[in-house]
Amino acid sequence: MLRACLLVTAFCFSLSATATTWSETEFHLQQGKLNQPYASTPGTDADTTIVTFQHASGWEYGGNFLFFDYARTDDGDELYAEWYPFFSSSTLFDVKYDGAISDIGMVLGVNAAPDADVLKYLPGVQINWNIPGFAFFNTLFTAYIDDSKGLVSGGAPTEDDSYMIDAAWRYPIKTGQQHWSVEGHAEYISGRDTEIPGVAAKDWVLAQVQLRWDAGHALFDKKDTVFVGIEYQYWNNKLGTDEDESVAQLLAVWRL
Repeated sequence: MLRACLLVTAFCFSLSATATTWSETEFHLQQGKLNQPYASTPGTDADTTIVTFQHASGWEYGGNFLFFDYARTDDGDELYAEWYPFFSSSTLFDVKYDGAISDIGMVLGVNAAPDADVLKYLPGVQINWNIPGFAFFNTLFTAYIDDSKGLVSGGAPTEDDSYMIDAAWRYPIKTGQQHWSVEGHAEYISGRDTEIPGVAAKDWVLAQVQLRWDAGHALFDKKDTVFVGIEYQYWNNKLGTDEDESVAQLLAVWRL
């Protein structure tokens, strides 16, 4: 938990130290039956409630993206967080882009799961694309560096380093007077050996895609404040195990 608190502190300091040029903060509530690959019976599905705090913002030298997930089942709860500060070449070095690419920069990601004592660093490159119809479409190519304490501290096994490829997007849609969006991300993380001899974390593909309806606009004439919909999650080799997952979850979003 200490590392997660340090992550929050670093994020808050970064926001206070620099003026943001834009920001978007959301709270998500999701409900569905999710696969529990480390349950006493692997592959068990459990009713899972997830509360997410998500923040994206722009600042003088790039941007920030961060989220915290609090997930609860009948067997307990857990916290998970990711933070990706982005340093823009167009603002730092006055690089001019034209055509399909809008920006390229360095990203310094951090992933933390304090209950499992897992900490990963993800330095790499982010490319922001100009694709017609998309509010944004970004791709990341990063290392996946393990800094966990491992079994000796009572946490998950340490792992060798690998790499990640990720794409994130938002695509707004209007049908009549109704406003929708399709947004989410898809990632590939390469397989890696663990500190347990003969046991490896398999490479995985995770896709989380949300279909949102702007309920605030339709019901209260307040656009971009309250959304409802579903999130579809596909996870091949969930958390590096042999388990696969294909599930839809109910979704509600409040944007500040």
